[in-house]
Amino acid sequence: MHTQNTRSAAPRRLLVLVAAAAAAILLVALAVALSPRAGTDAAPSPSATTPEEPPADRSPHRPAVHITPERDWMNDPQKPFLLDGVWHYYYLYNADYPDGNGTAWYHATSTDLVHWEDQGVAIDKYGNGLGDIWTGTAVVDHQGTAGFGTGAVVALVTQQVDGVQRQSLFVSQDGGYSFESYYGNPVMENPGVADWRDPRVFWDESSGHWVMALAEHDRIGFYTSPNLREWTYASDFRTTDLGVLECPDLFPMAVDGDPGDVRWVLVAGANGAAEEKTTGTAYWVGDWDGERFTADGSGHQWLDHGPDYYAAVTWDDPRLDESARLSTRYGIGWMNNWAYADDFPSDEWHGGSDSIIREITLASDGDRAMLRSAPASELAALEGDPERIDDVRIDGERAVELEAPASGAYRIRLDASSEAGELRVKVVSADGSFATVGYDFAAQTAFVARDTDAVSADMPAEYRTVRTAPVTSSGDRITLDIVVDAASIEVFAADGQAALTMATFGSAGPRDVRIEGARDAVDVADASLTPLRAAPVTREGRGR
Repeated sequence: MHTQNTRSAAPRRLLVLVAAAAAAILLVALAVALSPRAGTDAAPSPSATTPEEPPADRSPHRPAVHITPERDWMNDPQKPFLLDGVWHYYYLYNADYPDGNGTAWYHATSTDLVHWEDQGVAIDKYGNGLGDIWTGTAVVDHQGTAGFGTGAVVALVTQQVDGVQRQSLFVSQDGGYSFESYYGNPVMENPGVADWRDPRVFWDESSGHWVMALAEHDRIGFYTSPNLREWTYASDFRTTDLGVLECPDLFPMAVDGDPGDVRWVLVAGANGAAEEKTTGTAYWVGDWDGERFTADGSGHQWLDHGPDYYAAVTWDDPRLDESARLSTRYGIGWMNNWAYADDFPSDEWHGGSDSIIREITLASDGDRAMLRSAPASELAALEGDPERIDDVRIDGERAVELEAPASGAYRIRLDASSEAGELRVKVVSADGSFATVGYDFAAQTAFVARDTDAVSADMPAEYRTVRTAPVTSSGDRITLDIVVDAASIEVFAADGQAALTMATFGSAGPRDVRIEGARDAVDVADASLTPLRAAPVTREGRGR
């Protein structure tokens, strides 16, 4: 193991810092009084929940708990499906980066949505004369509607050649490990528009046909099919001030888990420049009649308010009963931004990483419904023993410092209250650079900032912009759930009322934590730091 990655196995100490003018003896007394390990310097014996340290040769920016390729380039995630107890997941991948263009579908599998195994390229680019492989959807044709046999895996994807985008079909007879191009491709010929891509496909049980949502510049077009091969235009949903839409999704959800109150949610990658945001993931809540989506009139909302949550997909677990499937979904997004996608300092691979997998629910919020996000419960499989932090009041003269675990990945949970103060959770590198998660009680906003991280000075201006989300505190109290990894921070505020995701880079080695208050005192309670065990992608299966 490299020296800079070697950390003590002992629990983190909570250290209270007092202004320099305070007596040194008071500093010691406070440190002892508030330390969760006061009175002992002995490290605990290792246990089954002690997080594993990362491989000694791991790149400084290689995540411990996020999906990345072994090398080359990654971008858009594709909606996973479950077959025989195995989740099959694909993402866009360019083996020729940086010298050549074009993406293929790279394949990874998992039985728990936490530990992943590479399976190699499943759909290669430039194989059928129609160009490379862009975003789409793979579905299991349980009824054999497409004519390739019951249980065949069928992928509808965008291909692009000479600037023309078309929809093609690929078939897998081995459970999604390899695909063949359909002889009748393209199954949807371009009608003469520039932006016509990213088919999101699902079986609509109530209508008895397949549905495709397709990104068409500033609108989402809807098409229906009895067999996945022949598609008929049904309707469209138009937007304004959101730029070119991409990566749509459409699905039903029960409000507050009530199966008697089911709404439909339309999601799309969008540009938030008109609202002083970056590109991100917007959504609308409304109704679907089998051919047309009608929004409820409350306008679009944002699934994530950070700078780096794009091309998101959601899916449910078919093993659950109908009520549970309507109550909760999984979600994952590409943790990057096209404003600086090529500029990340990783050296073994490029394109960033995926977010952690999240649990998404639909909750009532006054006279509208809104999506809430939280880390999926499966993440708990990587959690070690939490370090409890004593309740403490912090201000401009006091702070809490915590040491990161050896894996470099951890989860901070806390409850904070203040009348008009500002909570700041700084993720600090060995060289003193840091990124900040915070909550402004006066403005009622959560925020993330990386303008002082290790690479910000060399990044485009968009990288240094502070991102905020309106989050109403409850009785001057706010909860934060923060997941930190080698190159990212993901924040879930007020029980998932808002999520903020950002890629952020420090110097080599795990990044520690400093919790501060500003303007007014902030009371921190029910706080903990939970180490996350490294879960590197298994590469042995690559190339199947």
